[in-house]
Amino acid sequence: AASSTRRPGRRCSEGRAVSLKKLLTAERIAQCSIPAGGGLTYNYAAKRVTDEVLAGLQQLADEQQLIAKFQDLFNGAIANVGEKRMVLHHLLRGQLGNPVVHGGKDLGAFYAQQQQKIAKFCAEVYKGERKGSTGKEFEVAVQIGIGGSDLGPRALYLALEQYARERKLLKMQARFISNVDPDDANAVLAGLNLETTLFILVSKSGITQETLANEQLVRKKMTEAGLDPSKHMVAVTSETSPLAKSSDYADSFFIDDFIGGRYSSTSAVGGAILSLAFGPTVFEEILAGAHEADALARNPNIRENAALMDAMIGVWERNFLGYPCTAVLPYCQALVRFPAHLQQLDMESNGKCVNRDNERLSYATGPIVFGEPGTNGQHSFYQLLHQGTDVVPLQFVGFRTAQTGFDLDVEGSTSEKKLNANLTAQIAAFALGKENNDNRNKNFEGERPSSLLHGDQLTPKALGALLAHFENKVMFQGFAWNVNSFDQEGVQLGKILTKEVLAGAKDPRLAAYAKLLGV
Repeated sequence: AASSTRRPGRRCSEGRAVSLKKLLTAERIAQCSIPAGGGLTYNYAAKRVTDEVLAGLQQLADEQQLIAKFQDLFNGAIANVGEKRMVLHHLLRGQLGNPVVHGGKDLGAFYAQQQQKIAKFCAEVYKGERKGSTGKEFEVAVQIGIGGSDLGPRALYLALEQYARERKLLKMQARFISNVDPDDANAVLAGLNLETTLFILVSKSGITQETLANEQLVRKKMTEAGLDPSKHMVAVTSETSPLAKSSDYADSFFIDDFIGGRYSSTSAVGGAILSLAFGPTVFEEILAGAHEADALARNPNIRENAALMDAMIGVWERNFLGYPCTAVLPYCQALVRFPAHLQQLDMESNGKCVNRDNERLSYATGPIVFGEPGTNGQHSFYQLLHQGTDVVPLQFVGFRTAQTGFDLDVEGSTSEKKLNANLTAQIAAFALGKENNDNRNKNFEGERPSSLLHGDQLTPKALGALLAHFENKVMFQGFAWNVNSFDQEGVQLGKILTKEVLAGAKDPRLAAYAKLLGV
């Protein structure tokens, strides 16, 4: 495959002039749908892509061998070339290819064993066999972690909290501490009874500065309350980390270097907190939905592969149409933190300016990602999306029914119908616009492209498929751009300089800023 993204021929470039106002028809909306797993469907009708453009994108996907690279990845190839590691988060939710063995260990069996260990631990907590140091049963679980150890698990928990409560599946409430700002930890702790709280410390390396600082703050609070912290803490870490099998923790659950932080929600990183909160069966449903989406992503036909279609349209918009941003807009309050997770997933993966051969790139890679749930976003940043000078491609997510059973008919429609009416109206408004020749301030040019991922309801299985869809989309784009989507060197520099500052910065510029901030 070529080491750079090629323009797939003149036919693809001709799509630049296609008008959405002419392109978007009722027939097109019905035809441009692809199953995405977990009961979800991806619809790309409101994207500026013709049959000619899609043929060009199919050619590009084939030339860049995207499906072959995907297959190599889940068969255990060294996909993270910077750190010389395999990338195996797909294996967490089911076998897609050959068994992956490393150092004599069947890693698929290892990951399944860890989930079984978590399930056993959950059963012991529910039965009261695992208790706090004063003999009281646990009622709340608090995850201490940052980045991928927080964003994904927190987003998934919030996505299913109300779903579980409505169905009497909520076993324990969950809370999250991530920021090293002490106000974060203290705010969470202030609302808890520490006697009945179980903490989950998540750090693959066992040396994450922010996480360990928050751990010590929590331990100090518990000690001051007369509690034994070792009875109230479990660790999710690697088998080689300083935390592994330590007597400071009531138990330990393991991941390894082949599970990247932003791809770790379906590992023990998400599995421990989500299984405790909702029960292991719900977490297994998340894994099943993710596996279904993963299996669909193996199809080489762009018109039958939702993740590949989404990815290649994104490449088209980034490299051929020149759009620098994309907005994730879930019309579902339960997905309130999902855009934040996708920010890390996408921008940490593909925010790269060198290729896999360490050569400087001459073309654009990952877009800026942002978003908020609808309809809140409509009263915030949609003004720029409708009439701003930059076109921002939009990724809508919606469901036909709410997770909750209670709704009210007001002025002839329920709240859920009003929500989806807003979503429908926004897709049309962005694509079609509205002319006003008398007042340019009220003129809407339209031609703002969007996609729609939709389903009946946000269930655990649908959530797993939604997560996997975006993971696979991001990886396909990384393959197309020939970047390493699995390292994050841009995160490391700040960590190194932070240590220098805390040790007494020798660089006068660092020292000057440190003085301003009281370090």
